[in-house]
Amino acid sequence: MSKQSFKLVFPSMLIKEPIMFLIARDHDLTLNIRRAKITPTSGEATVEFEGDPQDIEDAVREFKSKGVIVETVIGEEGL
Repeated sequence: MSKQSFKLVFPSMLIKEPIMFLIARDHDLTLNIRRAKITPTSGEATVEFEGDPQDIEDAVREFKSKGVIVETVIGEEGL
């Protein structure tokens, strides 16, 4: 098991979609939302994923394929 933190920036078209839940579920990851700011036009969240390293990598790839900007968070930076 591995834990990794990321900052996710969502395009406006995905704000009303449960994308974090769906991707975490589909990749068998535990999702911990550490911080989030959602407005009608933008969305940003700092999250921690726990699970198999390959599943985390696959989830990040899926977020990016849907237009989400993904940045790795090192340590407690941004939390």
